[in-house]
Parts: sequence; structure tokens; C-alpha cells
Amino acid sequence: MPNILVVGAGRVGRTITHMLSAEAGYKVRITDANPAAANAVADELASVEAWAGDASDPAQLQQAMNGMQAVISAAPFTANPMIAETAAQEGLHYLDLTEDVQVTKFVKELAEDSSVAFVPQCGVAPGFVALAGVHIIKQFDSVDSLTLRVGALPDQPNNRLKYNLTWSTAGLVNEYLHPCESLRNSKLTMVPSLEGKEELMIDGVAYEAFTTSGGVGTLCHSYEGKIQRLDYKTIRYPGHLELIRFLVDDLRFRDHPDELVEIFHRSIPATRDDFVIVSIRGMGEVDGRYEERTFWRKVDGQRIGDAFFTGIEVSTAAGVCGVLDVLLSGKIAQQGLIRMEDVSYDEFMRSAFGRYYGRRDRG
Repeated sequence: MPNILVVGAGRVGRTITHMLSAEAGYKVRITDANPAAANAVADELASVEAWAGDASDPAQLQQAMNGMQAVISAAPFTANPMIAETAAQEGLHYLDLTEDVQVTKFVKELAEDSSVAFVPQCGVAPGFVALAGVHIIKQFDSVDSLTLRVGALPDQPNNRLKYNLTWSTAGLVNEYLHPCESLRNSKLTMVPSLEGKEELMIDGVAYEAFTTSGGVGTLCHSYEGKIQRLDYKTIRYPGHLELIRFLVDDLRFRDHPDELVEIFHRSIPATRDDFVIVSIRGMGEVDGRYEERTFWRKVDGQRIGDAFFTGIEVSTAAGVCGVLDVLLSGKIAQQGLIRMEDVSYDEFMRSAFGRYYGRRDRG
């Protein structure tokens, strides 16, 4: 029975713990910088052990890792370097959900010559969207373009931003402010965030999409020189981008991100009525013909055991739990850096956690 340590007892850490505990064969220990938070999650599940120490202390985290096979970081991205370094010292496989480019760079360097696997960026975007993108790429003889579009959205927005808080506000602001990796003419290119607005229709609903950082993972590096154009954009309801640009550029919150986070917390209500959309489109050659292949998923909130979880909680937790399942089953390499594009889409969907992404396409 695999013993898994979950670091972070917030919304996603709680969901991961419930999701793993719902499957036979997983034993979960949870810890947090606030021991009371870990205890609260463990109190919901008789099979889960809470580690009472302070997970922000490397020595105490080291004790929490004793007897574990893998650690999943659901902590703030700023804590991931310390968690990854401790995992390397203790010989545990390491998985995280970060979108932060610099943190991922640190994890990549740590993975060099490692005897265990380091798997960063295992959520939705980065995460599931990358392995689903490779699923589309493999259907072509050659690929001209691949577009990745992902949105975490409220069911019924009622403000001018047409948005409610559904996940980390700091992470939201972070992805709105930093440059984005893309492929242009097969070359790795950095493009500004909040650019490239496009309109799109998914399942009969109108949305807009625009560039944001972090969601593409390592795909651009893996396919540089192989795909003419590859980019990632965030999906929102129409009108959102214009107001975000007003805040970030006209009111200069680009230079004061912490203040913008505070304003969002104070003024934008959170919601548990949400969903996540993943939409991928590829164009290229198949048997001498120029063809298009598409893929989409919609993940709604749902119950796991006796508790209800939101769409962003379910989709994020399923991403990392599915990759963990594939890793521990020996279907991917057991050491060094593991990229999402190294994880088989088919193996992921056959895992105990692929069902959370449903089946809304023929691919």
C-alpha cells in the first residue's frame, strides 16, 4: 500500500487527501504549516493520519516524510523549493501543482541525477492540459499549430468582471502579470500576458481567451523546432480582459500585485458553484491531408465520499493524483525530471482518477 504525504491542508490539499483515500491501496498522511488545518482534514477521514508538526520547518517536514514513498505539495508555491529539497534528501518521489516558472526551474535542477522522480506542474494548467495536448499531437504526421485553452469559471457571475474567486488569488494575479512562453515559427518566444484576445465558442457558450503565464508547462521546450505555433490562453467570460487591463495597466497595479490581491479578496466574492473547461485544437498533416483535431473537457463540482468539492478542486486534484497513480504503477520513469508530456494520456485516463475528467470527446 503506497504511503503518500500531502503537504498543505488548504482546499486542494484537502481534495487530494479525500480523492486518494477514496481509492483502495492508498494510505495518506497530511501535514501543514498550521497543524490545526491538517488535523481538521484528518478528522473527516478515519484512514488519514495528521502529522502534528510544522511543515514549514525542514527538520519537522523531514520527520513527516518518514515511511512515505511520495510527497505531493499542495502548499503555496513559495514553499515548494524547501519541500522538494527535503524530498530529495529523504528519497521520496515529489509532485507539485505550481505554475511558477522559477520554482519549476529549481525543481528541474534538483531532479538532475536524482534517484527518485520529480514531477512538477501536475494540476490542470500546467498539468492535464499538456498530456492531453500531446494526445492531440500524436494524431498527426506533422503539426502546424496547437492551441491550449483553459478556464476556471463561476457558473453564474454577477459582477462586471464576470468572475468569482475559485482558487488562489495570488496565483491568479501572478499569471496575469508575467510573460508567457509560446512557439512562433517553431522558436521559443516570450509574449506579454493579457494579449492576443480571441473569441471562442465552446458547447454553445461564448467566451474570450487571452495569454497568461505558466499554463503551458514545458511543452514549448519539448516541441521547439517541431511545431510552428503553440500557445496557451486563459478562458474567461467576454468583457473580463478589458477590466483587468484597466486595473493592471491604467491603475498601475502591475507594480503593486499584493495590493491587487487584497482588493480582489475584499471585493470579489468567492464561489463554490464553478466549473473548469479544457479546450485544445490541433492543425496539421494526416496522410497528406491538412486536418483539424479538437478536444474538450468540462469538469463540474462533485461529491467524493461524503464531501462536495468544486470543479477547480476536483480537476486540480485529479491531475496530480492521476499522475501519481501512473508513476507508482511503473508506467513512467522512476527517477529524474518527469514532464507532463512524458505521461501517457491513455494511462492517465485508465488510472483510478481519470474518470474525474469524464468523456466528452471521441479522442
